[in-house]
Parts: sequence; structure tokens; C-alpha cells
Amino acid sequence: MGLFGRKNSGDTATPESPAPATPADPALAALSGTYTVDPAHSSIGFSVRHAMVTNVRGSFTEHEGTLTLDGANPAASAAAIDVKIASVDTGIADRDAHLRSGDFFDAERFPLMRFRSTGASALGGDTYRITGDLTIKDVTRPLTIDLEFNGAATDPYGNERVGFEGSAEILRSDWGLTWNAALETGGVMVSDKVKLTFDISAIKSA
Repeated sequence: MGLFGRKNSGDTATPESPAPATPADPALAALSGTYTVDPAHSSIGFSVRHAMVTNVRGSFTEHEGTLTLDGANPAASAAAIDVKIASVDTGIADRDAHLRSGDFFDAERFPLMRFRSTGASALGGDTYRITGDLTIKDVTRPLTIDLEFNGAATDPYGNERVGFEGSAEILRSDWGLTWNAALETGGVMVSDKVKLTFDISAIKSA
């Protein structure tokens, strides 16, 4: 049951072409609606190889987003997430300041990282492959995210929630993040490959 599909260049999802007619899953159809990402129970993280020997992990602590789910017509679903670059947190203040600087994200000039979904495909079970456009600084490139739908529940406060977790790998140089330093023993300080991780809880708002 694919939950995400084609959308236009704005934030409102519209299918570019009708999806093949399939019987609606009543359980999935009940999830239809607009959901707001709950930042207090969601995380957007990353890990990158440092000095060729270990991984540095971090997250962006401030982000917001919406999911528009259409259970009867999954191809009409969409996702949009904005991440505040200045909220980067690796646990080391000096490193975080370097990441916010012009060497990396240049957070003053480019305060947001943005993702807008453009399509999806089912991989089997509750696993999906979501495609979309990721914008970092002034560069927009396609991004593919493998996601697992963790289910839906009503929390003790009456909020209807859905949950997803997933990951993707990118080359940071594709988005112009090219700063590095050579090591005396060979290799470089920071790898080009970065793993992104997503753990999303969203509350139904409409």
C-alpha cells in the first residue's frame, strides 16, 4: 500500500497521471488526511566517516513538515519537510559552528534544507521507496529514501498518529558541500558519502 506519490512543484500534491485502479484497502483509506510532523517525537539525523576510521553522528533538532495521505488513491499523497540548518547538533559546539559556516552549509545565507516528494514505489510489505527533490544551499537534486511504514495509532491525548522510519545515502559534493582536509597518513578528514536517517511521527490535523 503505497502512501506517497506524484506532486507538483508546489506543496499541494496532484498526480501527473492517474494511477492504475486498485481496490481500496479500508484500513489504509482510514488514514487519509493531512498530518503535521511532530518534532518532539521525530528525528532527522546523519552520519559521516571522520578521519577514515570512525563515524560522526548528528541531527537537526528543528524541523517541520506535512504529510498528505490519500489511502483511497495513494498516488495523490505527498510529503514536504523543511529543516533549519542552524539547528545542526553533533554534540561538539566548535564542530557545529564549522558546519554552519561557509565551509559547509552557510546557514546565514541558506537557512533551510528542503525536501519535496515526487513519487513512490512499493518494495513489499510495509517498505517503500520515496523519491523527491532535496535542496541544500542553492542546489536541488533528486533524493531516494527507503522508508518503512511503522503503523498508525491513537495516543493517550486523542491524537491520530502515523510513523515512518527510513534512510538514504548521498554524496555531499553533489550539493556543493566539498570542504575537506588531507590526512598525513593518506585519505581525507571527512568522507563524501553521508547517511541520512529519518524517524517520523506525524499527527493528523485534517
